[in-house]
Amino acid sequence: MRAAQITSYGAPDVLRINEVDRPAPGAGEVLVAVEASSVNGHDVIVRAGELKMVSGRRFPIGAGLDFAGVVVGTGADVEGYQAGDRVWGMVHPRQRHTTAGAAEYVVVAADRIAPAPADLSPVDAASLVVTGATALIALRDSVHLAAGERVLVRGAAGGVGTAAVQLAHALGGHVTALARDRHARLLTDLGADEVLDHGSTTSDRIGPFDVIVDTVGSELHCYRGRLAKGGRMVTVGLSATALAAIAASSVYGSRRIRTFSANPGTAVLSDLAGHVTSGALRPVVHGVYPLADIAAAHEAFERGGVVGKHVVAVSA
Repeated sequence: MRAAQITSYGAPDVLRINEVDRPAPGAGEVLVAVEASSVNGHDVIVRAGELKMVSGRRFPIGAGLDFAGVVVGTGADVEGYQAGDRVWGMVHPRQRHTTAGAAEYVVVAADRIAPAPADLSPVDAASLVVTGATALIALRDSVHLAAGERVLVRGAAGGVGTAAVQLAHALGGHVTALARDRHARLLTDLGADEVLDHGSTTSDRIGPFDVIVDTVGSELHCYRGRLAKGGRMVTVGLSATALAAIAASSVYGSRRIRTFSANPGTAVLSDLAGHVTSGALRPVVHGVYPLADIAAAHEAFERGGVVGKHVVAVSA
């Protein structure tokens, strides 16, 4: 099979499409024929070598955290799935893989997939796995957004941001989106009650907010100061600077800056599918690339300034 692999740590050109043996599922595992994967921040920092403690120094390393595809085989002790089932899921982000989601086939534990929403194409489904799950966990499980609360989504035009705007609206929040002004119409259509241009809006001129969802990872202490009494803030934009700000904020108790590692299993993916089926969440795809051009997809991700996701069409 063809698989995208990281051959050394560095820029996108370290990615190669290699011919490798197709994996076989073991006990409790499922073999999926991958139709699409997407580019996530996790994929980029692994490729750049920023997670060497997890990914190690042995190459090649599999590229692609998420996937959408079709079950083609199951190992022993797997119930509920059979060949032909359309599923979505992700490999474990804290384990090393020689092949991962950006490959023609992937083997994963059965508790890391769920039935994909029937009305989504593989490309659309892949665009929502990590971003949708991250936004759902942030809003529902980390900050416990309640109906009627004022929500700021920072970095609202990105993959997680567009999902967070939609889910915050669906959960009853009054949503303010902070993004580039040219994305205002789309974000309003996704459910934002107000869109602020991040180029001309400083943190001291907005708020207060009951909930802040940050996808950027900078100036966290400034935005934390815009929380109302009893407010909560969560960031998914992690860096060394962000981690320092998170640690320093612990003195603020419930108004500290929270974070988490999105690692959804079947339950979260099934809940996410429910939001898609209900119409509360829809995909936002900026560009689609064939597997052979995955390096270009990484380059586009790193340039930024887009709305939605970059998706790799594996089966194209």
